[in-house]
Amino acid sequence: MRDINKIILHCSATREGQDISTETIRGWHVNERGWSDIGYHFVVLLDGTVDKARPVERQGAHVRGHNKGSIGICYIGGCDADMNPKDTRTDLQKESLTELISYLMDSYEDATLHGHNEFSSKACPSFNVKEEYKELIECYE
Repeated sequence: MRDINKIILHCSATREGQDISTETIRGWHVNERGWSDIGYHFVVLLDGTVDKARPVERQGAHVRGHNKGSIGICYIGGCDADMNPKDTRTDLQKESLTELISYLMDSYEDATLHGHNEFSSKACPSFNVKEEYKELIECYE
């Protein structure tokens, strides 16, 4: 089992309401980037469904330099109609993300929660993770 010390949130950088599947993202990663699998461990669909993507036991491919001890979660969305960064999470995605993060923080007691933008000059996940999940983070400190 891998030592997990970070949970990192991402967006798919797709337009608000655009229904993208986990298999579509897997195709981008495998066929276009040449990776062995999808880079994320979990994908949260527009309807709140949480898809298991890459097995947690395998190192992800979602944040350069921080994959070894992290779990990557991607929600579908993150851009407005003009492809500008926007928090597009549906209420169902928000509920599922909170439940998934809580479960993972219970399971990996040393893990801290982050947005991709904390490690890269990207807008991803298009919202402030530390502010959004402040109360949840405090519960696990």
